Amino acid sequence: MKVVVIGCTHAGIAAVKQILNNYPDTKITVYERQSSISYLSCATYLHIEGTVKTLSDALYADPEEFKQQGVEMEMNHDVIRLNAKDHSMLVQDLNTREMETISYDKLIVATGSITAIPTISGIENPKVLLCKTYDQARDLCQTTLDKHRIAVIGGGYVGVELAEGYIRSGHEVLLFQQSPYLLDKYVEPSISEAVKQKLIENGVKVITNSKVRSFSDTKDGDLLVSTDDEEYEVDMSAMSAGIIPQTDLLQGQVDMKENGAIIVDEYMHTSNPDILAAGDDAVVHYNPTLSLGYSPLASHAVRQGTLAGINVFKRLVRSIGTQSTTGMMIFNQTIATTGLTLKEAKSANFNAASVTYNGPYRPDFMPDAHFVTVILIYDRNNRKILGAQLMSEHDISQSANTISALIQNEGTIDQLALLDMLFSPNFNNTFDYLNLAAQKAVEQEHGYLRT
Repeated sequence: MKVVVIGCTHAGIAAVKQILNNYPDTKITVYERQSSISYLSCATYLHIEGTVKTLSDALYADPEEFKQQGVEMEMNHDVIRLNAKDHSMLVQDLNTREMETISYDKLIVATGSITAIPTISGIENPKVLLCKTYDQARDLCQTTLDKHRIAVIGGGYVGVELAEGYIRSGHEVLLFQQSPYLLDKYVEPSISEAVKQKLIENGVKVITNSKVRSFSDTKDGDLLVSTDDEEYEVDMSAMSAGIIPQTDLLQGQVDMKENGAIIVDEYMHTSNPDILAAGDDAVVHYNPTLSLGYSPLASHAVRQGTLAGINVFKRLVRSIGTQSTTGMMIFNQTIATTGLTLKEAKSANFNAASVTYNGPYRPDFMPDAHFVTVILIYDRNNRKILGAQLMSEHDISQSANTISALIQNEGTIDQLALLDMLFSPNFNNTFDYLNLAAQKAVEQEHGYLRT
C-alpha cells in the first residue's frame, strides 16, 4: 500500500512516525513545499529577543532521519492538483519546475494553514512581512537587524509575543489590535487589560480598537501605517492578523466547514474513505460545546497527526476531543487558558457564570508568594466547569491542564472545590488556588450540591 502525506510540519511528522511504527511495510511518500520540516513558529519571537540563538534550533526533525527509514521525502515539491476520484495528484518540483502525476492508495492531508492577509491597501509593500513559516521567520529576523521602529499588526498570541520580543531586543514597538481587547479570543477583559498594562509598562505602544487601513512609503523611505484616526511612521511591519486553513487542494472533493477547514471524524477520516486530514487544515472536536471547531494549535496537530497515522488503514483509536488549552509567557507573567470564555459560553446558550479568585499561590510567610488570578467559568444548571483562565508571575501552566482534564471528564465546581491536591508551603496553600476558585463558585451558587 502506498500512503502519500502532503505537508510535513507537526501533523505530517507525527503521522509518518506512526505509519513507520504500525505499518512498517507501507510505502510512504511525503511532499513538502519547504526545504525544512518541523519549525516551531513560536520560536520566532524567542529568537528575536535572544533566548533562541538560531532559528534552526527550533527544527526538531530532519528529513534525512526519515529517508534513512525508507520514507521518500520529496522536499521543495508542491502538489498542484488533486483528483480524489482516481487517487492521483499533479506534483511540481519547485527546483526544476518539472511536473509529475503520481498515485496513492491512502492520502493524509497535513497542509496546515496560512497567514490571513487582511484587505489593507499597500499590504504588498516589501516592508510588510509575515512570520509563520521558517523562511518567513528567517526573512523577518534578517530584516529586523537594521530596523528600529516596528509595527506589529494583530493582538493575538503571536502579535503580543512579537511585541515582547522586539522590546527585549531594543526596538521601538507599536502593537495594533482591531478589537477593543488584546487576546480577545482567549481571555476575559480583565486579563486582557492586565496584559495590555504589562506591555505598556515595558515600553510597547498599544493601540486597540483601531483598524489599519493602509501601508505606504514616505518620502524618506519609511513605512507609513494609516488607521482611521492617525498615521504612524515605522521602519517595517510584522503581520500576525490570524490564520486560515490551507485546503484549496480538496475544495469540492471532501466536506468542509464554511472557513475551509476539512471535516474529519473521530479517527481523522474525511468524507472520502481514502483521505485523512490532520492539523491546522482540519476541524477539532471541541468538548465544551460538543461541536466541530477550528483551533490551529501545534498541540492539536501532533495529536491529530498521530491518530491519522494509526488510523490510516482502519479505525483503531479515536480522538478524545479538545478543550483548546493554551499558554504563553509575557514579561515573566504566565497566562494559561482552557475551554470557553464567559462570552463564548453565553453565546453557546449556556446558563454561564464566572468567579475570579485573587490570592498568593502559597503562604505569605514564604518568599515570592506571587499572586495568582483564576477566572473560572461554569454552567449554573449542572455546575459543570466550562473554562478557566489563569495569570501569575508563578508558573501556573499545569493548573490549566488540570482544569482541562476536569472539563474533559465533565467535572463540576463541587468536585474541584474539594479535589484532592497535594499541600506543602513550597507549592501552595492548604487549599490549592484551584480549590479556592471553585469554592468561590460554590458559594456563589449558595452551597454545595447535595449528594
